Amino acid sequence: MAGQERIEQPRLEKLSRLRDRGLDPYPHKFHRSHTTREACRLFLEMIEADPTATLTGVSLAGRITAARFMGKAAFFDIRDGSGKIQVFFRRDSLGEDKYAMLHDLDLGDFLGVSGRVFKTRSSEVTLEAADYAILAKTLRPLPEKWHGLVDVEKRYRQRYLDLIANEEVRELFIRRSLVISAIRNFMHARGFIEVETPVLQPMYGGALARPFITHHHALGQDLYPRIALELYLKRLLIGGFDKVYEIGRVFRNEGISTKHNPEFTMMESYEAYADYNDVMEMTEKMVSDVAREILGTTQISFAGETINLTPPWKRLPLRQALIDKCGIDFMEYPDADSLCARMKEMGLQIDPLKDRGRLIDELLSTYVEPDLRQPTFIIDYPVDMSPLAKLHRKYPGLVERFEAFICSMEVANAFSELNDPREQRERFNLQRNMQTGERMLSKMSNIPPEAWMIDDDFITAMEYGMPPAGGLGVGIDRLVMLLTDRQSIREVILFPQLKTKQGRDEE
Repeated sequence: MAGQERIEQPRLEKLSRLRDRGLDPYPHKFHRSHTTREACRLFLEMIEADPTATLTGVSLAGRITAARFMGKAAFFDIRDGSGKIQVFFRRDSLGEDKYAMLHDLDLGDFLGVSGRVFKTRSSEVTLEAADYAILAKTLRPLPEKWHGLVDVEKRYRQRYLDLIANEEVRELFIRRSLVISAIRNFMHARGFIEVETPVLQPMYGGALARPFITHHHALGQDLYPRIALELYLKRLLIGGFDKVYEIGRVFRNEGISTKHNPEFTMMESYEAYADYNDVMEMTEKMVSDVAREILGTTQISFAGETINLTPPWKRLPLRQALIDKCGIDFMEYPDADSLCARMKEMGLQIDPLKDRGRLIDELLSTYVEPDLRQPTFIIDYPVDMSPLAKLHRKYPGLVERFEAFICSMEVANAFSELNDPREQRERFNLQRNMQTGERMLSKMSNIPPEAWMIDDDFITAMEYGMPPAGGLGVGIDRLVMLLTDRQSIREVILFPQLKTKQGRDEE
């Protein structure tokens, strides 16, 4: 703290001097007539018609990013959310006291300025200040010399500094927003309506994942932040909506990696009377259309590799993919024990508590995923892996499911949705027995038994009739990673989860 106090003390002294002059360094409001980008664009349009024109009556506001004093004149750069502009201060115009007060400003302070826009002899668009106002005095210095904040943990932990120091980071999150807007536009154009479903749920479901737990004191019961959006969206199909989707956060109490964050953003959609073939067509079109809208092309670069998002994408049955990559035909191993033995023969370290579906998933992630660089649909999964998917109409023991992979990352998951309530109950029973058995055997049963109960309300809803449907889940964060060429999910989440540090960060 002592070092931090020394850093702040000169700024505190300047703050005190400003207040001694009767100024409020933190005013309530400032009238801004233009953004810096708007002012520059308007001025350039004016001088195109009349090279001698100036733009008067302009009020701008932003953060000071550079300051240069030259005797009776000073040049500052101020930056707002749209860009930056140079500001020219003259002592003769401002007066002695007002000009001298500029020396009590620091890089990082917010400043409002008003005056006229002109071009300097070096052809830089500049605002000549007739007056200015201090809008916020900073008490801590900005990242050193504005050369950028490079400490990775500091960038994530203090994202606001990252945004201040690194312009490309601000552009990245603007692009993220544009991606989400483009997805919404795509879905609306296809007749989907956007809805909102509960984040806190009495029973979690829709995916195989470990939940977080919280307690609602007024209700006197535990609740679970959702691990998926699925079961409530399907209730809306039952209620009469034909096409629904939601973009929202989901929460999974699992590992953290370059591809996983405990809370992440998903888009899930459900379309009545469709199947997974229809959803495949929609998925590849959505991703390629979004890329074209945001980047102007369906050819993207990721980690130095050119990826072609143009439909149609390759379709590869999971069974054939595993036979080709590791020689295992999972249809020849009807239970976990036989498959586990075969995998051990191959030298794999196997968790004996995993069921057959999770063992197959491990084979997929080990042998197939690393080579799925260009967009590929892996299709037709074992029923063990997909308790909410409809049985395959051609292949016994399989379901109509696909996962979409790009650059070895799963970016989408979809089913022909199971809509038989009696079969759904049987699948839930099997899933519950498998999960509770694993918990007991591994002595990890710190999740209350009711967490593993069947969602009877969902089954009841299905008993009123659910139309055949195609469902889709898209990982928004991973899609943004692809469209911004970022190899870590933390780069594309404004505030990724980090272990809390004790006390205040030392600068």
